[in-house]
Amino acid sequence: MRIALAQINPTVGDFSGNLQKIREFTECAVAQRADLVIFPELAICGYPPADLLEKESFVKRAEASLAEVAALTKGEGRPAILCGAALSVAQPTGKHVRNVAALLEAGEIRSLQQKMLLPFYDVFDEQRYFEPATHQSLAVVKGQAVALTVCEDAWNDKVFWPRRNYSVDPVEELMKQWAVLPQPLGGQRLILNISASPYWHGKVEVRQRMIGALAKRHHATVVLVNQVGANDSLVFDGNSFVAGPDGEIVAQARGFAEDLVIFDTDSAPVKVASVPETDAATQTSLTWQALVLGTRDYVRKCGFKKALLGLSGGIDSALVAAIAVEALGAENVQGIGMPSEFSSTGSVSDAEKLAQNLGIAFSVVPVREIYTQFSDSLQPFFAGTSFGLAEENLQPRIRGSLLMALSNKTGALVLTTGNKSEMATGYCTLYGDMVGALAVIGDVYKTEVYALSHYANREREIIPEDTLTKPPSAELRPGQKDTDSLPPYEVLDPILRAYIEDYVSAEEIAAKQGVDENLVRSVIQLVERSEYKRQQAAPVLKVSKKSFGMGRRFPIAAKREV
Repeated sequence: MRIALAQINPTVGDFSGNLQKIREFTECAVAQRADLVIFPELAICGYPPADLLEKESFVKRAEASLAEVAALTKGEGRPAILCGAALSVAQPTGKHVRNVAALLEAGEIRSLQQKMLLPFYDVFDEQRYFEPATHQSLAVVKGQAVALTVCEDAWNDKVFWPRRNYSVDPVEELMKQWAVLPQPLGGQRLILNISASPYWHGKVEVRQRMIGALAKRHHATVVLVNQVGANDSLVFDGNSFVAGPDGEIVAQARGFAEDLVIFDTDSAPVKVASVPETDAATQTSLTWQALVLGTRDYVRKCGFKKALLGLSGGIDSALVAAIAVEALGAENVQGIGMPSEFSSTGSVSDAEKLAQNLGIAFSVVPVREIYTQFSDSLQPFFAGTSFGLAEENLQPRIRGSLLMALSNKTGALVLTTGNKSEMATGYCTLYGDMVGALAVIGDVYKTEVYALSHYANREREIIPEDTLTKPPSAELRPGQKDTDSLPPYEVLDPILRAYIEDYVSAEEIAAKQGVDENLVRSVIQLVERSEYKRQQAAPVLKVSKKSFGMGRRFPIAAKREV
């Protein structure tokens, strides 16, 4: 059987646009004589649809669209299609929607496999919406038996995982059915998995190792087709692949781009070489691709073309600008310099040089006079007090207001430039530098910012050398440095990663990292006290196991033992 892995980038709720992609990829598969075309999980409506599933009109549109996809299989020589869809549930109790893999052939729906394992951890909340399947059944396409699975249904192998999330393994149940199939249906074992599996550091390698182990255990060929593209905070890397019965990867689609790959089950498999994702340079490259794709899709899927951001001359804003240019094009990015009396002489010149290197428009809007007017208005309330946090935060709040005014006037989205280290510790100003539509590097630690910035300069200088080498500073008071308020980032970031992503205790962090326990506790206190800020932040592009946002849910009003 010639199988086409159709790795597409759907937009949530864009039924007509998603259907057009499905048509185009199907015709490309026809040209390559495919017998079966496989599209990702919920490809018709896009993933994750969230509370749109609560709307009856949305589900009805999804069902009508599935009928249109089925029509693509009608006619001599047309391939069958396996496609993800959201359909209604007829039963009187339980959830009213199901997540299905729909097998379409000869213009009809031949088989529907409902998703059984509904994830409810990290960013997933599928139990909120979908009714789980109560059983699994093998399907037949083009005279060949196939096991249909939807994403998580293939992620519960008892041999691979030391601790499983579910007591049931749908693949194991399907393979038991396979064992009693008559020939020729019970010949070559073929497991088809449609997925919407988001990216995070290490996910590509974990996915391949897990599916490879599954294929080897059941001596089956496993075809996994994953969604690509970004929807809100989630970035889907694609990287669809086929694992042979020996567990080796024998076909591979591109990462972070739409692709169509043909795999012939009757041809001799050829192992595909892969680069370990644990390699630091590879991880940096993948993170860059994820952030570029996430930025591009967020801006365009929200109906915009342009973006603007404040350029301080610092490394964070420089990196965001470089990502934005690759995502949107230089003609669609605007940089705004907003120097104050505390800005260093190099702030504007470094920002100007960056803008020249990127080929973007750059304008300067000084904030000194505005700041003076604000200070004069507040003088009766601030009289008799020393210069402090209130005066410092006035500056980024003025800048935030200016950026939002320009956004309203030009129709360009504001990109925030804060990194994960700052968001974690609260070293950011609510309604100031946190203002914007998307936190591009909000899941990137400061030490990773430097690695990504060097990656941005891999072919030529984009980010000026002075920006890369000068000490980090918010420049909100004379001579200010980040280390005045925070430990050095090479010390801070490992503490944050252990606490935020792995929930390691202060005692364990201090012991394992060889740092003072009181320092660790002071960092943790900063993290806990800043929860109210993070819950008012712009959406963060997720690239780590645990990002700020919907995948990390903590109360704001709570007593915390540090």
